[in-house]
Amino acid sequence: MGENTRLHDGIAGALILLGTLLGYVVSPVWLVVPGVISALMLQSAFSGFCPVYFTLGKLRGTHKTVVS
Repeated sequence: MGENTRLHDGIAGALILLGTLLGYVVSPVWLVVPGVISALMLQSAFSGFCPVYFTLGKLRGTHKTVVS
């Protein structure tokens, strides 16, 4: 498993857990956070574009932009 994959899984997992806990403790409105993350993960499976990988690539300088 690559380092970007581990970072992606850690970020997604932490945000889903945090949103769920805040939804339970603070307000149900926080349940939008895990819902949005889940929707982004589903669209990523179909489109191949993941905002987290894109951002990690930009921050680490490994993102390749396609020039047509």
